[in-house]
Amino acid sequence: MQPTLKPWNQRRWDTMDPKSRSTGLVFFPAFDWAISPTHPEREERLLYTKDQIFEEGLMDLPQVVEYKAGFATEKDVARVHFCVPDVRAQITDAHLISVGSAMVLADAFMQGEVTNAFALVRPPGHHAMRVAHGNRGFCNINNEAIMIEYLRHKYGLRRLVIVDTDVHHGDGTQEIFYHDPDVLFISFHQDGRTLYPGSGFIPELGGPGAYCSNINIPLPPGTSDEGIHYVLDNLVMPIIRDFDPEIVVNSAGQDNHFTDPLASMRWTAHGYALLNEKLRPDIAVLEGGYAIETALPYVNTGIILAMAGLDYSHVREPDLQPGALKMSPSTKERVHEVVRDLQEIWANRKELARKRKEEVGAYYENNKRIYYDTDQIEERQTERVKMCADCAGYLKISSSAEKMWNNQRIIGISIPLYACPACQKEARDVFLKEKEQAKPTTDVIYLQDKPNDTFIEWSPYRKEERRY
Repeated sequence: MQPTLKPWNQRRWDTMDPKSRSTGLVFFPAFDWAISPTHPEREERLLYTKDQIFEEGLMDLPQVVEYKAGFATEKDVARVHFCVPDVRAQITDAHLISVGSAMVLADAFMQGEVTNAFALVRPPGHHAMRVAHGNRGFCNINNEAIMIEYLRHKYGLRRLVIVDTDVHHGDGTQEIFYHDPDVLFISFHQDGRTLYPGSGFIPELGGPGAYCSNINIPLPPGTSDEGIHYVLDNLVMPIIRDFDPEIVVNSAGQDNHFTDPLASMRWTAHGYALLNEKLRPDIAVLEGGYAIETALPYVNTGIILAMAGLDYSHVREPDLQPGALKMSPSTKERVHEVVRDLQEIWANRKELARKRKEEVGAYYENNKRIYYDTDQIEERQTERVKMCADCAGYLKISSSAEKMWNNQRIIGISIPLYACPACQKEARDVFLKEKEQAKPTTDVIYLQDKPNDTFIEWSPYRKEERRY
C-alpha cells in the first residue's frame, strides 16, 4: 500500500511539535572521485562540514537521524538520461552512490520516517542534461531528476516543485523538465550574463506544452540576504502555493555565499537557514558551494538546524562583518524589477500558455548547441516534441557530439510516465522505425518508455540491444 501524503500546502513545519520533527541526513564525500586533486569540486567540501556538525553535537540530537548511503541502479539513471554510448560509460560507482543516497532519503520521507531530509553528497548533478556525452559543470548525471523519476515510478507522485538555490543556473534540470507541465522548476541564480553557464533568463519559460512551468530569476552580482528574501517572500513562495505540489525539492547549491571563490553574491549562513525555514523543502540535495572552510560548515549547519526546527540564530561565520553586505540601491532596484516582471508573467500564465501552444503546429522543434566545459565536447542537438491535447506528448532527440577521438551520433525517444495511449503508441512506432532505418554511423538508438518502466539502448553498428 502506498503511503498517504498530504499536499505540501497542508504540511507546516511551524505548527508541528518540535519533539515530533526529525531530519534525515546522508553524508557521502566520494573519496574516490575527483576531477583533479586541486579542483574546487573535491571531497573536502563535505569533510569540513562533517567535522563541524559532529563538533557541535548535531548528530547526537534526537531530531537528526543519519542514514547510510545507498546505491542507485543503472536503470534508475536510464529513466532520465540517454548516456552515450551507455550508462556505465558516463558514471562511476560514486555517481550511483550520490544519487542513491538521495533516493534513500526520498524513501525515508515517503514512508514517514522523517519530516524532511538533506542529502549531503557529491558528485553534484544539476548541470547534467537528458543527453549525457560527458561531464559539464562538474556533473555527469542529474541527482534531483533521477530521484524525482524514482519517486514518480515508485509512489505515483505527479506534481512536484524543484527550487534551485545554486548560484549557477540549473540548466540541466531545466532542460530535463522543460516540456513537463507537472514539474515546476524555479531557479534563482547570479545573472547568466556574468556567470557560467550563461543561461537562465526570464524568457526561458518552458516548452509550448509546459509554458510558465519554468521560472528563472536572474539576480545581479552583489545580491545579499535582503535581496533573496525579497524574492522568496514576494515571488517564490506565492508561486509554489499557487502550484500546490505534492513535494518540494531543494537543489541546494551554496555558492551564493559571500566568500565563494566562483561567484559574486553576498548571502550568509543565516540567510540560507532562514531561506530553508521559509521554503520548507521536503528533500534537499547538495549541489555547488566551493568556499570549503569559510562557508560550507556554517551554511550546512544552519540548514540542518532550520530543517530540524532548532535554533540557528547563533550560526555565524567568523569573518562576517556586520553591515558589510548591504546591497547598492541599483542592485536592489534590479532585484525588484525582476520580481515585478515575473509576478506579471505568473499572473497571466494561463493566457500566455494558451497563446504559446497555439503558435505551434503538430510538432515543436528546437535546435541547440551545448558545450561540455569540463570534457570540452561540442554537442549539436535537435529536439522534436509531439504536441498533444491530452498529455505532454513525447520527445525525440537527435544528437551529435564532437569528441577528441571520435564523433558520436544518437537518437533518443522519451515517453513521459503520464503520456496518453495514442502518444505512447506513436512513440514506440517511431522507435521501431528508427531501428529499421538506422545507419551504422548512428552509435545508439534509445527508447525511454516510462509507462512500462523499460529502457532500451540499441546499437545499429554492433547490432546489439541492451535493456534496463
